[in-house]
Amino acid sequence: MLNTSHLNLLCLVISSCFGWKCETQISTGKFGIAVYRKYSSGSRYPNISLSAPLPGIPKPVFASVDGHEQCETKITTLENGLKVASQNKFGQFCTVGILVNSGSRHETKYPSGIAHFLEKLAFSSTAQYGSKDEILLTLEKHGGICDCQTSRDTTMYAVSAEVKGLDTVVSLLSDAVLQPRLLDEEIEMTRMAVRFELEDLNMRPDPEPLLTEMIHAAAYRGNTVGLPRFCPVDNVEKIDKKLLHTYLRSYYCPERMVLAGVGIEHEQLVACARKYLLDVKPVWGASTPTNVDLSVAQYTGGIVRDMSDVSLGPTPIPELTHIMIGLESCSFLEEDFIPFAVLNMMMGGGGSFSAGGPGKGMFTRLYLNVLNRHHWMYNATSYHHSYEDSGLLCIHASADPRQVREMVEIITREFIQMAGTAGEMELARAKTQLKSMLMMNLESRPVIFEDVGRQVLATGTRKLPHELCDLISE
Repeated sequence: MLNTSHLNLLCLVISSCFGWKCETQISTGKFGIAVYRKYSSGSRYPNISLSAPLPGIPKPVFASVDGHEQCETKITTLENGLKVASQNKFGQFCTVGILVNSGSRHETKYPSGIAHFLEKLAFSSTAQYGSKDEILLTLEKHGGICDCQTSRDTTMYAVSAEVKGLDTVVSLLSDAVLQPRLLDEEIEMTRMAVRFELEDLNMRPDPEPLLTEMIHAAAYRGNTVGLPRFCPVDNVEKIDKKLLHTYLRSYYCPERMVLAGVGIEHEQLVACARKYLLDVKPVWGASTPTNVDLSVAQYTGGIVRDMSDVSLGPTPIPELTHIMIGLESCSFLEEDFIPFAVLNMMMGGGGSFSAGGPGKGMFTRLYLNVLNRHHWMYNATSYHHSYEDSGLLCIHASADPRQVREMVEIITREFIQMAGTAGEMELARAKTQLKSMLMMNLESRPVIFEDVGRQVLATGTRKLPHELCDLISE
């Protein structure tokens, strides 16, 4: 029961919060509130809809942002052939890096594994910095981190740091890429790291990296993208400083490089590039781009088997047979690249223990036709690898060793059914999912950096996200 003090207090709170005039009728034991509002539903004032503008109040003027202009990528080519590409993005941190058109596919005239070695040697001692620790301490002052990744066709040196440290970052990148010392002890440490990685690769429960190596070796036997991305065990001792310098002299030249940055002003990045990358003489001497391997990927097809036991002793991991079946697709420079990306999304797939949920792809073909129908299948996933002159569309599947024949038949049937007509709903779903994945990935600064760098390195321009979405819709 409310007493008089409670009612008075409640009335006071309501009147102070809303500016209403309240009257209490304590004598009758009832609490009556007379509320007077300018726009009430009473007879004296009109009833104004919330969707209509209020009379006598000026129309609001909203700020307009041209999204296309905001996400435009600016590109400048310096006198020595180096391209500088930038994408402005709000924030106090930036990601800057140098991408080089160099990778395992360019090792035709060399022992395989040089790109793998260079990845491990990146950001070691340079002409300016005595050790990797000095580099890390310098970056720490600007809240920065560094990383190097190599693929079959690209080597990427990247740094994320505060925008105010841009000058230091570009200076450090120039030193790491063009002035590495490649000391004997660093090369020996790299040999140990490479051996460990090769052992780990063969013992890892996830066989996907190994299968990707094998499918490329089978599809492009002994040429370009079919060459091993990881250094073969036999070549670990063969790679030395002299061999690395010979390789770097051919491939690390300005015409094959892009300095890409996200989160900085273009003019600022170009100024730093001119200061640290224009007239720098590399530690290995003048470049000789005449030795560059320009051979085009030759699709051969074939089978590569590995009979090794991947079970890790007395572990709960089931003993499975993994297969990967692939067919040649197209390069990322062809018009069919986007349709192949949509097809890959339509096939989808994943592990049999994936938890469902929005956007998980539980309605993709490999879930509906394979995993949901055959309880003994552990995995069925589609992958699409694309390069400047060829590509591969693959399906990775795994099951009990006793079911290999049925597994191969089922996956082959899925490839055959790709040639049929796609349903309107599944096509629309695949397109929407691809757009969603594209846009969500491009919210991350390092991903934007890689997208800008790779596109400019491969084509000299960059297709913007809205252009890619239009192509997907078509």
